[in-house]
Order: sequence, then C-alpha cells, then structure tokens
Amino acid sequence: MVIRKRPAEYYISRKSQLAPEADTDFLQQSPIRQIREAVDSDYKDYQKYAANISRSGLSIYDPVDAGNPDLWIPTPTLEALLSHSLVGLSLDGLPLRTRSRVLKECVCRALGYPAPRVFTRTHPRFPGQDFDTYIQKSDNLQIWNEDVNPTRRYVLIRLSANDVVQKVKVVTGAVLARLDKTGTLTQKYQARLTLGAKNTELVTPDDTTNLKPLLAQSARPRHFSSSPTSWPSPEALLPIAVVFERLGELVGVTFADTGFDQERNRGAALHQLVCTGLGYGAYHDTGQLPDVPNQLLEVKLQTSPTIDLGLVQPDSEGPLAMPQVAGVTVRHCDLRYAVFYAVTDGEAVTITHFFLTTGEAFFTKFQQFQGKTVNKKIQIPLPRGFFEH
Repeated sequence: MVIRKRPAEYYISRKSQLAPEADTDFLQQSPIRQIREAVDSDYKDYQKYAANISRSGLSIYDPVDAGNPDLWIPTPTLEALLSHSLVGLSLDGLPLRTRSRVLKECVCRALGYPAPRVFTRTHPRFPGQDFDTYIQKSDNLQIWNEDVNPTRRYVLIRLSANDVVQKVKVVTGAVLARLDKTGTLTQKYQARLTLGAKNTELVTPDDTTNLKPLLAQSARPRHFSSSPTSWPSPEALLPIAVVFERLGELVGVTFADTGFDQERNRGAALHQLVCTGLGYGAYHDTGQLPDVPNQLLEVKLQTSPTIDLGLVQPDSEGPLAMPQVAGVTVRHCDLRYAVFYAVTDGEAVTITHFFLTTGEAFFTKFQQFQGKTVNKKIQIPLPRGFFEH
C-alpha cells in the first residue's frame, strides 16, 4: 500500500469539515476572538518579515544572524505571526504524525519559508529562527533527549479537547527554567557578592567596545516617553556612567517588605524604583532578560551574598534574542548589571549598596561558582493561566 502525504493546504481547506460545530462557536468567543483582533491590528507590520524571508529564498535550515532587521523575527512578532496563522486551525481526526507535519508546514508558510519535502531531525527543528515547536493538550511540557537551551525560542501550541489550535505562546528556555519547580532546571550559574567600604561602585567606567558606536549617538535624555520594555535605540541608550549616576541615588531608599517568601514582589518594587530613577514615566516588566530592555539593564536585588544568574553567564558572547540596534548585534556580555544590596527588618527593605557593571566585566567584581547542571529528560508543569499571559 502506498501512503501519499497531502500538503498542509488540504487540511486547512477542510477546516470547517474537521472542526465540530462546538469548536466553531468557541472560536467566536473570548479569548480566541480577542487574540485574533489583537494580532490583526499590527499584522501588516509583522508581515514584512515573512515577505522578506520569502523573497530571500532561504530555507528553515539556513542560518540568520540574531537581530538581523530584515530576516530575524523578534520573539513577540514570531508569536503574533504564528497566532494569526494557527489559531482556529482544526487538526481533528488526524494521526499524530500527520498532525505534527501539518502544523510544521503551517508554521513554515506563516513565516515565509517553503515547507521542506521532509523535515530533518535537527536541534532545533527550525534552526534558521532558532526555535522548536511543541503541541500541548495538557499542562505538562516534555522535552526529550536534549538540554533546555536558555536562548532558544520554544513555540508552545495549545490544542482544545477537539484538537483545534487555541493559543500560541513563544518563550525562551530561560523562561522555562523559571517555571520548573522540581529543581531539574535550577540556576546553573551563581556568583558571590562581597561588600566593601564603598556603598556604590561603578565596576567599569565604560561600556563594551561593541556598544560604544551606539553610545556616541546618544542624546542622553533625562526623561523618556518610551516604555522601559521597548527595544533600545541609539537616541535613548544611556552610557553606563550615566546609568550609575542616576541609580546611585537609590542608596538609602526604603520600600515596604512583602515578606521573606515574596522575592519576586520585592524585585518588582525595586524595578519600579529603577524605572523612575532612570527617567521613565511608567513601570513595565516583561519578566524576561534584561529587566529594562530599553537600557540593556538587568536588575538584581540581594538580601544575601549569593547572586543567581540563571542559565547564561553574564560574560557570554552569545547574541541576545532582540533586534539589532543600528546594525549592532547585542550580546549577553553587553548588558549592564545593576546589583543592589539591601537589608530588611521584616517590614521595610532599605537599599544599602549599589554596584553597576557590564556583563563582560561581571566576574572581575563578583566571584563565580557553579550550581546544578541541566538534566536531559525534562518535564515542566506549565502553571495555570500560562497561555493567557
């Protein structure tokens, strides 16, 4: 018997036949319709990436430099493009292998790539844009036979009970590591903070050589109309010495302590103070590295000497998952790290010390030591509401 593979368009054209009537009703309701409307509003801007890729003739296996303004798709845009194309697609009645192939073909077309005749078993499956796809009918994410890569993108596709795509979520491996509660993906890199006589210290007076061409164009504004989570630009990026001057004023500041088990809320309070100190009119946080993308700034609040650094070393020369800035690919070592030390009496947190360094010079100030490594068989329970945020 000869089994013939049908293209993805065949299944898409049968969407109304494959999807039960109940699912059709569901797609007209919140949150799916809201997702569609939100994505549609900016979809034309996002389509330029797919159009550029289509014209380039690249395959999903051809490398694209991270941050390439024409061909590398930023993570939020990747999520939007895939949401627009996949949400509402019915895979009902398809064998598992066929379902997987149909989804991968749809992903290719959504991004402007030709679907290959055979999908090669590469790691990741979409090397050109550095992402893997996972189909999720449950809240248990399983990653087999490889480590979680902190900089790789993971495309998680939520299916309904009747195999209709409900939501697409794109996150990095670093985000997945924070979701793990089993200890399998605990922070791989740590460093020790040793206090000295100085309350404030600028570890290195200059930014990295890679960033200096951008800083020469900086207007050094005192107040920003842009969001702290917007991508950096030469017009707004402050030199590290200016960041140090503005944030040094936070030493001595006190804010409410939300409790010893509420480190995330403490960090959010400090993050808000940092945004105000830098000159932003509003506080925003994506929960991803770096905390203040507009200034390439990562913020650490320490009430103990151990600094958790996650799965990527600060001095790594690997590229960050963000668009290039005026043609410059930003690396992890280009980030600025603001390390605040504070004491608490249980009711109030008081900032006593402040250190600022580039990632490149991080370990010239803070002693490095390593924690646990990543296991290869990984199961991560996704928290309730994960696909809604």
